[in-house]
Amino acid sequence: MRTFVAGQEAHGNIEFAELALGIDIDLFRGPLEPETDGERAAREDAARDVLADLRADAEAGDEIAGWDALYADALTRTVPFLRAVRGHRSGAGEAA
Repeated sequence: MRTFVAGQEAHGNIEFAELALGIDIDLFRGPLEPETDGERAAREDAARDVLADLRADAEAGDEIAGWDALYADALTRTVPFLRAVRGHRSGAGEAA
């Protein structure tokens, strides 16, 4: 079975959520692959701008933007399991 959201085919649960909610999960959560400090800073700056826009839209009466803002804000406090496991295997966080 194929699933479409707004005329685009969703290939998996994450893509379905991104299409349905209009939220780029990696923008707020971070990618599964390592990123440089510069890449992380740029991504976090962009995420803050998008979140500020969503909050402003919500305050102006857009209920969907309010829910999107809550979801995006929650994503900023998550760490993808695979990224956490990879960091542990590389010795990150272990006492020397």
